[in-house]
Amino acid sequence: MKVIVSDEIELICPEFVGACLEADVVNSQYNSDLWSEIGTFTEKFRNKLTTETLKELTSISATRRVYKACGKDPSRYRPASEALIRRVLLGKELYQRDTLVDLVNLASIAYGYSIGGFDADKIEGTTLTLGIGREGEPYEGIGRGQINIKGLPVYRDELGGIGTPTSDNERTKLSLETRHLLVLINGYDGNCQRVGENAEYIQSLLRNYARSDGGTYFFYRSSSV
Repeated sequence: MKVIVSDEIELICPEFVGACLEADVVNSQYNSDLWSEIGTFTEKFRNKLTTETLKELTSISATRRVYKACGKDPSRYRPASEALIRRVLLGKELYQRDTLVDLVNLASIAYGYSIGGFDADKIEGTTLTLGIGREGEPYEGIGRGQINIKGLPVYRDELGGIGTPTSDNERTKLSLETRHLLVLINGYDGNCQRVGENAEYIQSLLRNYARSDGGTYFFYRSSSV
């Protein structure tokens, strides 16, 4: 897969760096060992942050800044990473979906980056382009129905949008039948080292819980970086 950062994203976030990870996987409905790790991690996490201080995390604050630059209210269309962390800090349990979704959510909480997880076999073409949503652009968010993505950063394949930091698209969502995983990590803070660490953390989770060798990843970024 090739990933292109459009000129419109580069204009508002010249420091952007992302990571694209692809791996062969075996999904499952529930993994008790993974949820034990999630429970231990989230308990420690609650001792480090509050719902106010989480906005100071560079991974969160940079994403919110880009939303505003694109014309979107980040408090109304909250980035998924922020929404997940807020849920943990409020003492609520995370939603349990399936092993691939659950481990991607854990990785997003751990580093604060909004991460898209996709069934690579449902993506049309071999190129994804990161741009900005347009007025009236059709987009069916997972479990949300049609959502207004105008002003949201969005990845598009040959058919249209597949992922935003707020919600991924029903068309390319993960399922129990997913065998080829594609993950996109959005580093609007430009921190290549942390984005890479996040990718490597996902690889370790895949090895432990998805019967995978962890796959491979590469960086993609604004041309000015």
